[in-house]
Formats: sequence, structure tokens, C-alpha cells
Amino acid sequence: MGVLKFMLEGGFFMWPILAAGLVGLVILVQKFVYLQQLKALNQGVWEKMLPLLQAGELAKLHGALKNNNSEISRVIEPGLAVALAGGDMNTVESNIEEGMLSVLPKLEARTGFVAVLANVATLLGLLGTVQGLIVAFKSVANADPALKGDLLSGAISVAMNTTAFGLGMAIPLILGYTFLQNYTQQVVESIEMISIKVQNQIRNLNKA
Repeated sequence: MGVLKFMLEGGFFMWPILAAGLVGLVILVQKFVYLQQLKALNQGVWEKMLPLLQAGELAKLHGALKNNNSEISRVIEPGLAVALAGGDMNTVESNIEEGMLSVLPKLEARTGFVAVLANVATLLGLLGTVQGLIVAFKSVANADPALKGDLLSGAISVAMNTTAFGLGMAIPLILGYTFLQNYTQQVVESIEMISIKVQNQIRNLNKA
């Protein structure tokens, strides 16, 4: 009941703030779960790739990746296909880079919305407070002078609820956004590391 009273006292803007916060939290959870699953899948694929790569079995490696649905496969497979077709190293590297560029948007999708929703929650809180103060000053304009101070302080206290609530929603979203960005970068770097190892092995095989 205390939470409901707090929401009702804050006025209309409490509900858009709540909506922005909940949507942001849902995106955070979905992205974190997706990245965790992706990281585990990539690790599993890499553990299977490594023996074939070290043995120079590029044809077998290409066949395994072609039937795989991981992000690593999308990055590495085009380059391996060129290497097996006798393409030069520059083309191999170019195809792997193109594969990386095709994967990045999916990894980073919707992450920016979290920061936007955090800002929206903060601004809605300020807007709600300003609107509440306008109403408060109007309501005490014709009140008994002896009661104006008490009425105004009470109205201002209620009006500040939206700012407090907006910040309360925005701060976790900003922290979550920062964490998500760092975690996404870790996943990207792990894929880049694997792609570099594959390129180096192909280069060494071409020299042999």
C-alpha cells in the first residue's frame, strides 16, 4: 500500500517513469542472457575448432562451421571458404572482417535503448516535478496566508516524488548499461581473438 500511495501521490508522470524503467530492465535481462548463451556457445565451438585448426584440417573445420549456427561460424566460415578455394591472404582477412561486421550489429542491438530509457526516466521525473510545482503554487495562491507555508511545503514534497522516482529508475539502468557495454566488448574481443588465431594458422599453412 505504501508503494501505491507513493505512486498515486506523485501523479501522472510516475507511470511513464515506471514503464520506462521496466522496459529498460527487460532489455537488460534479455541482452545479458543472450550474451551469456552466446559466449558459452562460442566457447564450445572454439574448443571443437582448436584441434582441427592445430592439425591444419581446414576442410574438416570448414565443414563443421558450415553446419554450425554460432556467431563464430558466421565470422570464420567465409574466410575459410576463400582459403580452401586458393584465395590470397588479403581476401581471407577481408572476408573474415566482413563476417565480423555482420555480427557486431546483432551483439550491440537494443543496448543503446537502455541509456535512452534512463535519460527519459530522469527527464520525466523532472518534468513531473515542474508540473507538480506549478500546480502547487496555483493551489496556494488564494489560500489563507497562515496556511500557505504548510500547504506549499506539502505540495513541494509530493511534487519531488517524481524526481526521486525518476532517478531511482535511471541509476540502475545506467549501471546496467555500463555493465552490458563492457560484457558485450568482452564477447566481441573473444571473437576477434579467435579470428586472429585462425588467420595466423592459415597464414602459416600457406607458408609451409
